[in-house]
Amino acid sequence: MLEKYFQKKRLEAGCDEAGRGCLAGPVFAAAVIIPNGIEIEGLNDSKLLTKKKRQLLRPIIEKQCIWAVAQILPKEIDKINILNASIKAMQLALQQLYQQPQYIIIDGNRFKPYGTIPYTTIVKGDGKYLSIAAASILAKTHRDEHMEKLSKQFPEYKWHKNKGYPTKEHREAIKLIGPCKHHRMSFTLLPSQLVLF
Repeated sequence: MLEKYFQKKRLEAGCDEAGRGCLAGPVFAAAVIIPNGIEIEGLNDSKLLTKKKRQLLRPIIEKQCIWAVAQILPKEIDKINILNASIKAMQLALQQLYQQPQYIIIDGNRFKPYGTIPYTTIVKGDGKYLSIAAASILAKTHRDEHMEKLSKQFPEYKWHKNKGYPTKEHREAIKLIGPCKHHRMSFTLLPSQLVLF
């Protein structure tokens, strides 16, 4: 069972990102504060939930919690690298919260100071703390929705199915027609045996 808070004395926000390992599309991040007295049944790491369950939980989180979602586009990912982009997206999400937290917990093991607010990084935090799990669901569902919209403009990459991840069919499409403006050019788009000439 997931814990509600890492510490109980201060208003706490959980942060997580989605799309870090993708070849295309932005990296998304969410920040979520679960107010005292709010219980959301079924919250868990988004990777352990079905798409249907994530879609059911998203409006509940958005209605009952303090939340924000932010994204960093591929061009900036290429410029500052994916780790810095993921951290920047989380900090942008935190900035957008209408109530600023007094403490931050982050999924993973890397973060940068956000103002003077104390924080703790937690490996696999999305499977340990409810606010990080909620953030993982929002980041994932918002990003998936974005990639499904992009897929209508670029159907050949099948982003409605693979969401920009390095699947065989995604890489075959890159090999066949090349990358587009939504690809992360700093990533290895094709393994060495499929390199474009």
